[in-house]
This record gives sequence, C-alpha cells and structure tokens, in this order.
Amino acid sequence: MSLLSAIIAMAPQIACAQASDIDAGKVVAQSLCAKCHAIEAIGESPFLPAPPFRLIPDRYDPEDLAEALAEGMVVGHDAMPEFELPPEKITNLLAYIGSLKQKK
Repeated sequence: MSLLSAIIAMAPQIACAQASDIDAGKVVAQSLCAKCHAIEAIGESPFLPAPPFRLIPDRYDPEDLAEALAEGMVVGHDAMPEFELPPEKITNLLAYIGSLKQKK
C-alpha cells in the first residue's frame, strides 16, 4: 500500500476516534509539540508564531495534515523541526487535535 493510500485509509479512523486514540494523541502532542504549541483547548502557545492546536482544524484539511506528518512536516520557518510520524501516531495526533475542536 502506498503512503498516500495509507493516509486516505486513515480518514475514517480519524473521524470516528476512540478515547484511547485521543489519549494516545495527547501523549504525542505533549512529547513532540507542547514546547511550542498550546496543545489544550485554551491558552496561548509558548512560541507565539506556533498556532494553538485548537485552531489547526479550522486552518488545515486533516488529509493534508496527515500527509505532511507522514512525509516529513516542513514549514516556512526554521523553528519548526522536521519530523515524520508513523501512521498510528498520525491517527492518534489528528484524533486529539480534532477533539479540541469539539470542545470549543
């Protein structure tokens, strides 16, 4: 299965996230993202240019974000580290980010 096929196959899993997926996604967010991003439903990001996770669903299509996370997220500034995540962690992280939108 190609990487793109795997990402597209993840979309239903993300939409129907289980509490365990959301909890696992929060762990990923805490370990990889919280240094710069606000990862909770409230609060400002420690690094102001980094968008709070609760705003990400309004700014980025989940499939595009999943693809970027799978292929190595690269953004237009040097402060964001480049990293790649395996499909399960992508599913978990996107489930967690999606859960923040529901809390608004």
